[in-house]
Amino acid sequence: MTGSSSQFQQLEKLGEGTYATVYKGRNRATGTFVALKEINLDSEEGTPSTAIREISLMKELDHENIVTLYDVIHTENKLTLVFEYMDKDLKKYMENHGNQNALDLKIVKSFMFQLLKGIMFCHDNRVLHRDLKPQNLLINHKGELKVGDFGLARAFGIPFNTFSNEVVTLWYRAPDVLLGSRAYTTSIDIWSAGCIFAEMCTGKPLFPGTNNDDQLTKIFRIMGTPNERTWPGVSQYTNYKNNWQIFLPQDFRMMIPNLDSMGLNLVQSLLQMRPEARITARQALQHPWFHEITQPTPVLPLADPYQQQIQDQQQKQQQQQQSY
Repeated sequence: MTGSSSQFQQLEKLGEGTYATVYKGRNRATGTFVALKEINLDSEEGTPSTAIREISLMKELDHENIVTLYDVIHTENKLTLVFEYMDKDLKKYMENHGNQNALDLKIVKSFMFQLLKGIMFCHDNRVLHRDLKPQNLLINHKGELKVGDFGLARAFGIPFNTFSNEVVTLWYRAPDVLLGSRAYTTSIDIWSAGCIFAEMCTGKPLFPGTNNDDQLTKIFRIMGTPNERTWPGVSQYTNYKNNWQIFLPQDFRMMIPNLDSMGLNLVQSLLQMRPEARITARQALQHPWFHEITQPTPVLPLADPYQQQIQDQQQKQQQQQQSY
């Protein structure tokens, strides 16, 4: 799995993260573009756990809606992950192609379907992404969407391990995680997907909080303040407070006015406050809002003359019966 860095020509810098810098690169042998994620290694600390985790998970996840990891190049002071090259992330796509960042609903439907397929594949393979946000969803010139950046992802088993609750960029973080839950499961990625869905429709983040408490308030303003009746067990969470301001749930039609009733039903199925009430990625893909993708207009087969004869006879018989 280890190539040599001289195989790739480094082109412009695409972005910089906490522990890595990403460049556009070109494979000298084939001329194809790649994304080079360079991680500087500290001689004392060795390879960061996030990098090891990302490599081990990405090797397992081979799917059309997940960014492909081609190669890992390890030198003494640097680790380079060679990924397939994607043109831009969803955030930039919305800025460039949206109407005030809001996307056409046909595009929203296509991207949402692809995102859910990528999430379902992760979940089927026991991987939680834990950091789904527009910046981590990559799009190429063919309109294919792929989930990227698995630096915070975790493999999960049964029974669930207790995970850190410092995951998922604040705006896309599920209320159970904000409340201090550590025993979360696939439902945290589903909440993030619901937030991304709403943002693609409106061009604005649904819950743009500034810190943990503000994030919860932003969620309660729209979803309603939870209590033991609406969310049994909510008061057991470590960050639960008795003195929260009481908000009533808002009508999602006011939040996302351009979305049809079927689409609103899907958003609400993803954005359920109680983690166990959120639908799974597999269920979401079967939602009637995606009917035209999953059940494209059937092409009528060329008429079989024998079948046609039988149908004609049946119709005649029915007409005769009706005329009696």
